[in-house]
Amino acid sequence: MLTPFILVATLLAGTPPARDQTPTLPNEVTVILNSAEGTVSLIDRKTYAVVKSYPIGKEPHHLMMSPDNKELIVANASSNELVFLDPVTGIETHRIKRISDPYQLGFSPNGKWFLSISLRLDRVDIYNAKDFSLSKRIELGKTPSHVAFTQDSSMAFVTMQESNDIAAIDLNTQKVVWRLPVGRQPAGIYMTPDGKNLLVGVMGEDFFSVIDWRARKVVRTIKTGKGAHNFQSMGDGKRVLISNRVAGTVNIIQLSDYSITATIKVPNGPDDMELTSDGKELWVTSRWSHKVYVVDMANLQTKKIIPVGRSPHGIYFHSHAPRT
Repeated sequence: MLTPFILVATLLAGTPPARDQTPTLPNEVTVILNSAEGTVSLIDRKTYAVVKSYPIGKEPHHLMMSPDNKELIVANASSNELVFLDPVTGIETHRIKRISDPYQLGFSPNGKWFLSISLRLDRVDIYNAKDFSLSKRIELGKTPSHVAFTQDSSMAFVTMQESNDIAAIDLNTQKVVWRLPVGRQPAGIYMTPDGKNLLVGVMGEDFFSVIDWRARKVVRTIKTGKGAHNFQSMGDGKRVLISNRVAGTVNIIQLSDYSITATIKVPNGPDDMELTSDGKELWVTSRWSHKVYVVDMANLQTKKIIPVGRSPHGIYFHSHAPRT
């Protein structure tokens, strides 16, 4: 008769090894920030399947690449931290926990300054980009939201949603040098490739404002759809996309004359966008439906709807169209 020890050893010897239940990640993923539940969804770019979801921190809203194009940085607003991901696989590499309320974020084009836009705390923090040490804290109007820069890195422009204006910050002196009313609830802001004008999505209305930032005035308003929100370059220097949250649409804007050349239906609060490097697919986060929409740009129709987490916001994949 076998002793209990020998019996257990015999059974274990005949038991096949347990399989690793961790899914194998694809060669490239789409990274989705689910801001309301503090998670990241990783989507296989080829199969459109969510291959992994994991908690990342409180209120991850926006993300961007590091100046050396090696790391994807996620801003956790309520966790007061930056999370660094591998931009191809979406897996976390490390964190910096001393960044206060980073809602939106941006690097100056010369890579010298890192700006953390603190929507909840009504301020902008300017950090040295090399070591993320705080250089200047600037109190602003209510709910600063998005940021854009001049090409020479001398100026930064910040929209303020509840103050209905934008603030121009001199990065050399790190002081606000002027403010300009642009419409109710300004959100996304985009510097045109020629550096001449700023485009501002006026979320409380149905248009974007064209601003001659040197003259410090609004020169045109272009009607798009209700809840005009955020911009995304199409990578050819000639066109840019704008999402209209309330209207449930995305417009293609011709930069030569700011005409609307196409309207794409994307329901339930379209927000952030990413365009494939070949221009064939547009991916859009839908804030109110827990989904990501993939649009076939050949016919401007939705080809895939992907369920993700609550309030999907920031989106990124590595093989994207150029940012200019």
